[in-house]
Amino acid sequence: MAAPPSARRDRINPDFPKLVEMTHQYVYGDVWERPQLNKRDRSMVTIAALVALGWQEQLNSHIGRGLTNGLSREEISEIITHLSMYSGWPSAMTAAHVAVDVFEAQDKAKKG
Repeated sequence: MAAPPSARRDRINPDFPKLVEMTHQYVYGDVWERPQLNKRDRSMVTIAALVALGWQEQLNSHIGRGLTNGLSREEISEIITHLSMYSGWPSAMTAAHVAVDVFEAQDKAKKG
């Protein structure tokens, strides 16, 4: 599993402070706060886009965020399965492995 989003952000911040600032200010401070979609729906859309694009590192953190925002594991599984017909089998299989990594890490954290 990839490092937590905060660790990844902290790693790049010394060399890319403006990018990190823009991420906080625009992506999460503006786009994710718009009232037209709730955070659960935004997570669903974001996960779908990341699966289709094959961006595993971002997908990892957004699956975790999706769970926090109210998506169930079953819904994430269905999103990925549904996308296999539209974004390709390899992208769905890769996403399934990323999702299982997130689920297993979450289970491990719960067990302490």
